[in-house]
Amino acid sequence: MKLDPFYLIVDSADWIERLVPLGVKLVQLRMKDTEESVLRQHIRRARQCCVDHGCQLVINDHWQIAIDEACHFVHLGQEDLATADLAAIRHAGIRLGLSSHDDAELETALAAEPDYVALGPIYPTILKKMPWAPQGLKRLTAWKERIAPLPLVAIGGLRPDRLPGVFAAGADSAAVVTDITLHADPEARTREWLGATRQWR
Repeated sequence: MKLDPFYLIVDSADWIERLVPLGVKLVQLRMKDTEESVLRQHIRRARQCCVDHGCQLVINDHWQIAIDEACHFVHLGQEDLATADLAAIRHAGIRLGLSSHDDAELETALAAEPDYVALGPIYPTILKKMPWAPQGLKRLTAWKERIAPLPLVAIGGLRPDRLPGVFAAGADSAAVVTDITLHADPEARTREWLGATRQWR
């Protein structure tokens, strides 16, 4: 499986409808602590937008709702992986991405036979407080050697100017959240990311 090198992560269908039409081909809808009816509305809107623009939609955490809503990709953190019904996810034909932050979590992730593994944070990040220190580029290279041919997603503190080093280190895709959503001009920054990742597409 090949992932687009630009992996956008946002917290609403509003963002997806705003940025996917610019040319984004891989996006994750990551909504925490949201009422189920509201979440389903966002998933349906996001799915339709992605269908209309040829974009791959990944649903974060809510694997049962993803099955119910006929989505094609789910991303789970380690806590959610521990309680998820992997057989049901596979039976529904849903692809699976998994987060990992250290060696133990990588082993847990690989045992679940995912379609890709994410490693982070690569650089310091303001998205959320994490007990893990930044992993750095050398760790990316080491993990790519361990998991190949599985795709490896880098996340955490990424910016367009850091992408050459990230891809040279072995990442197949670079995930971004706040560098776009907190930018003064998210559309312009999205176009910058699209341009910066074009050579790896």
